[in-house]
Amino acid sequence: MEEIERIDTVKQYNDSVGVDTLHPLVSVVNFDEIPTYQYFRRYMGIYAVFLKYINCGDIRYGCQPYDYEDGTLVFISPGQVYGIDSKGKLIKPAGKALVFHPDLIAGTSLGKHIKDYSFFSYEVNEALHLSKKERITINDCLEKIAVEIDLNIDKHSKTLIVSNIELFLNYCMRYYDRQFITRNNVNKDILVRFEDLLNNYFKSDLPRKLGLPNVNWCAEQLHLSPNYFGDLIKKETGNTALDYIQSKLIDEAKSKIFDPLKSINTIADELGFKYQQHFTRLFKQKTGMTPNEYKNGN
Repeated sequence: MEEIERIDTVKQYNDSVGVDTLHPLVSVVNFDEIPTYQYFRRYMGIYAVFLKYINCGDIRYGCQPYDYEDGTLVFISPGQVYGIDSKGKLIKPAGKALVFHPDLIAGTSLGKHIKDYSFFSYEVNEALHLSKKERITINDCLEKIAVEIDLNIDKHSKTLIVSNIELFLNYCMRYYDRQFITRNNVNKDILVRFEDLLNNYFKSDLPRKLGLPNVNWCAEQLHLSPNYFGDLIKKETGNTALDYIQSKLIDEAKSKIFDPLKSINTIADELGFKYQQHFTRLFKQKTGMTPNEYKNGN
């Protein structure tokens, strides 16, 4: 059984990498100051953002050939496990880390909206890749946080530190929006695969076995995290992944409704609905008519 180190406080993280703790709830670590390593796995009870100065070709992040290879940001939220396995080679890390405890942002604007930064639930292969200009901005944000941490704690410290973390995360949000655009070909491929996935699902007997396809199931089939998948579909289509699935479902229903051998109850069952009334309710919500009204009106 592999050993997983548990990190529940900023001090525990700092101790694990061998740096001093200047503030109990937040730390900016320069990887130049920490030793080499080969392998570790950590359960994180705190937020962490890692800025790695590694060419995309050197790390398995599934990079595309764009000019955004001047740093990679990986986001970890409490409850996640992350790790490194260098296959026996010594690694000297290059980059920085921002770690902060949930208590730091409790009761603040950031605390209320931290869930809006959906990239904290992305997988490592969905990391954010930075251009030179973006990396400069990110480093500037981290430097401002580090300077504030280095000062004596006063009544303004928390407000200023949290405000700078929020600014940092807002820049990350902007850069992720840019990444969805620059990876347009990849995104289009995922859309095609998503469409094929739904087509094949409704042609099979899976709806009867598994029920209605949900966003998490579709993301898993496409090897994406649910949050990244949802954000990608929203950026590409303007609709949520759930809306996309439901639209596809209604299209399937419309094609079945005119089969004289199929009752509404049979159609609902074939599409994966447990109860006919749930199908009727969704159909009316999406079309403004019940299935029977739609059939009789056409």
